[in-house]
Amino acid sequence: MSIADKIFKENIKNILDNGVWDKEYNVRPKWSDGTPAYTIKKFGIINRYDLSKEFPILTLRKTFFNNAIDELIWIWVKKSNNTKDLNSKIWDLWADKDGSIGAAYGYQLGVKHKYSDGEFDQVDRILKDLKEAPNSRRLITNIFNHADLFKMGLYPCAYSMTFNVEGDKLNGILNQRSQDMLTANNWNVVQYAALVHVMAKVSGLKPGEFVHVIADAHIYDRHIDICKELLEREEFNAPKLIVGDIKNFYDLKVDHFELEDYKFHTLDKKIEVAI
Repeated sequence: MSIADKIFKENIKNILDNGVWDKEYNVRPKWSDGTPAYTIKKFGIINRYDLSKEFPILTLRKTFFNNAIDELIWIWVKKSNNTKDLNSKIWDLWADKDGSIGAAYGYQLGVKHKYSDGEFDQVDRILKDLKEAPNSRRLITNIFNHADLFKMGLYPCAYSMTFNVEGDKLNGILNQRSQDMLTANNWNVVQYAALVHVMAKVSGLKPGEFVHVIADAHIYDRHIDICKELLEREEFNAPKLIVGDIKNFYDLKVDHFELEDYKFHTLDKKIEVAI
């Protein structure tokens, strides 16, 4: 059984059994036909994945690994806010006519800040400290910049990453304000678990634990039936993640990752996305 499948099922069952609906509110998200997209949610879900044991990707349904990694590279390596630098179309709905999503995501990671030892953007600060001060308790990135929110096509959902070294292992905590559990939960888990793997590799460390903190974990009303279907499925074993030889973080490509023996169930129903 995949650990990611087990955790996902526990989360979904918890939300469906104990969650709270928002149907009494004038909700912002809408379906493509203009109908309000209501959700049932649980507050403050925390999941832990031991990356030294297995890679946390779902087998209950396919997670599009290459596209997820491509978006991760777009944000963390390219530090881009333009969809022209992204191979998939997942951000097109929030981009302007020139492809920009405004001062969001990669843009925020690329802004340089002054420190006592020089100017660094947030990613370079982490890379430097992991090599020179791995015992630091200040290894934090944060892209929820209130001063720039009005310039963003979409407020960041996954907004803060905290790294922490324990012995020879690198751990990471992802803080997320909002999570569409069916559409995006494992997508984000896969991305940031892979990020911990790569940050560890270029820093001479081993991947440790990945912790995912979700403030608002929700299931949309039109996703309920698919979620119930996934709860009834049998899990496959998790695939093995192989990370190729990489020394410079900024050389990272999708091809540096390989999923060995990734088996998954197909999903017959199309998942509608609320906007």
